[in-house]
Amino acid sequence: MSIIEAILVGLLQGLTEFLPISSSAHLRLAGPFLASGDPGAAFTAVIQIGTEAAVLLYFRKDIWRIADAWIRQLLPAAENRDPADVRMGWLIIVGTLPIAILGVLFKDAIETNLRNMYITATMLIVFGLLLGLADRLGRRVRPLEQLTWRDGLIFGFAQAMALIPGVSRSGGTITAGLAMGYTREAAARYSFLLAIPAVLASGFYQLYNYWGDFSSNMAAPTIVATLVAFVSGYLVIMAFLKLVSTRSYMVFVVYRVILGSAILVCLAAGVIQPF
Repeated sequence: MSIIEAILVGLLQGLTEFLPISSSAHLRLAGPFLASGDPGAAFTAVIQIGTEAAVLLYFRKDIWRIADAWIRQLLPAAENRDPADVRMGWLIIVGTLPIAILGVLFKDAIETNLRNMYITATMLIVFGLLLGLADRLGRRVRPLEQLTWRDGLIFGFAQAMALIPGVSRSGGTITAGLAMGYTREAAARYSFLLAIPAVLASGFYQLYNYWGDFSSNMAAPTIVATLVAFVSGYLVIMAFLKLVSTRSYMVFVVYRVILGSAILVCLAAGVIQPF
């Protein structure tokens, strides 16, 4: 992969990771048009470290407060811990379990068969329509403070669906949140926080497994793509949270349906191949 391609891939990752349109689908779609081909699940996982670093920076105060309270509750002598922050820490841990377990169990399928472009296109359309229904019919009245253990686990399974390219990590969790009656902003914020452990763990795991490749011919492109993803991702977070506080998700629904349909047409015409 050239540096120019790395910049383009990093920009694509940063622009699409936090929007409910599936970054993995866009990176998978970009593969056939890159001279180096499909970046692959491993490369995708590694450069997601950049976008998650953007989350860590943007939500640093929330993350520090939650982490501090959670650690303090493990120390009997510690005081001044907010029960709400302790509970949020446990909810993020519980919500991470589904994607961690399913990611390990279906690792081979995730890196091979599930990258079929027919599956990606179908997931874009189906989960786009589900997002539209949830946004239209959801009550959108519950703040994040009302998050229950059951809802946290449902959020977790929704996030796990993003193991399939085309579903979208933020799209799946936001759809679940809206369907359960949470506000758009609450669903989006929890989606970002919930993604941190899973994405960082996946990224560093893939970096460890494929270190030989990344430390030679892929080292420079990987670093460049990760840095570009970090900068562009941070800008998207700021814009997205402002957008969802006042606007609906319908623009993303329409985009997903159009993109998924276009991919199916291109597949049928032989312009792109399933793998």
